[in-house]
Amino acid sequence: MLRSLKDLEGYRVAATDGEIGSVVNFLFDDERWAVRYLVVKTGSFFDERDVLISPIFFSGVDWSTDLFHLALTMDKIKKSPRVDTDLPVSRQHERDYYRYYGYPYYWGYSGAWAMGAYPGWLAHGGWDNVPEAKHSDEASGDVHLRSINEVRGYHVQGSDDAIGKIADFVVDDETWQVRYLVIDTSLWGFGKKVLVGPHWASRISWAERKVHVDLSRQAIRNSPEWDPSAVITREYEVRMHDYYGRPAYWAA
Repeated sequence: MLRSLKDLEGYRVAATDGEIGSVVNFLFDDERWAVRYLVVKTGSFFDERDVLISPIFFSGVDWSTDLFHLALTMDKIKKSPRVDTDLPVSRQHERDYYRYYGYPYYWGYSGAWAMGAYPGWLAHGGWDNVPEAKHSDEASGDVHLRSINEVRGYHVQGSDDAIGKIADFVVDDETWQVRYLVIDTSLWGFGKKVLVGPHWASRISWAERKVHVDLSRQAIRNSPEWDPSAVITREYEVRMHDYYGRPAYWAA
């Protein structure tokens, strides 16, 4: 199912032996456009620090009570490598993180999650069949993690003029891939929010905080409007992809 990340902020997170805190941010991979970590603000048991939680560790989600269940104990999380979430998370931090939890790295493979498309596949023995990959960025320290809170508010530039700002992100709650950017066009006189696939961007300038798309203002003005209170159905997605003339991600 597709869900708004803004709606998931504030969800509580529970270890096998108690709640640890609530979600305050997400870190996504700017190559695969997959959410790699939830940033969880913990309680007094953790000295009120932020910890990174990968979707790999989910044992279930109670959508009715806004609660993520983890297959980890509180003590295991408490002793995890410390990361300053106000700074870019380096590959070294990620390597330390996965070594601590006993998992190989997710990067360097063909799939979004190593050889698979779902983090749950890795959590249930998928790692046993994953060959060791050569990680080209081991020495260079390339960083591909971006903060959702940072990217929210980026300007979106169309092929002929400005279109709007990124207001939110829509993710698949099984693969944790970002399927759509929510573009707020209200300041540009369109008065609505529309969805644009992240891979439709022709260029992203992280330094300028700007996303460029090969879509005109008129195309955005006439595009199917997104209703944040409604479930995104496949019928709506088909209509939207047909309108933009873009290939469907679910057909790949």
